[in-house]
Amino acid sequence: MNLGFTIIEIIGGFLTGSIAIISDAVHDLGDSISIGVSWYLQKKSEKGADSHFTFGHKRLSLMGALLNAAVLLAGSIYVLYEAGKRLFNPVNPNSEGMLWLAILGIAVNGFAAYRLKKGDDGLNQKILSWHLIEDVLGWVAVIIVSIIMLFKDIPILDPLLSIGITFYILYHVIKNLKETLGILLD
Repeated sequence: MNLGFTIIEIIGGFLTGSIAIISDAVHDLGDSISIGVSWYLQKKSEKGADSHFTFGHKRLSLMGALLNAAVLLAGSIYVLYEAGKRLFNPVNPNSEGMLWLAILGIAVNGFAAYRLKKGDDGLNQKILSWHLIEDVLGWVAVIIVSIIMLFKDIPILDPLLSIGITFYILYHVIKNLKETLGILLD
């Protein structure tokens, strides 16, 4: 579901000319890959001890959390780069298209976050939940910015929104990365 919506976001981002939506699409592509790998590693981590792993495979789910953090860090660097370019060369995106994509984004990501909350409460799930919750919050911000831009010619709001969302993501990624590394190095 997340991957399918990411494709819609990529197309919609280019059609609307919104760096905030394109940035979110790149971020969501990373989320989709991370969710798949995390699910796989979570299942593998439930495997008991064997001759090679005498304490079992429990730490594999932490590797998924580490991968998720790395993907979000890389995506955040890309978003900051693209948004920085738009700060100096503002482009007026299609605000109405942004608004409709944001409404769809809230529905899709909200549903995915709800489904994930019903699952395991491990650190990996916690990080995945943050991915989806921040996506919902990002779409709420896109709605607000797109409504403002429907009535006012302020194209710089699009890259400013991208930067704001990225700093919010980075705060939580670094916090969860410290926790994950603390457990791995224990």
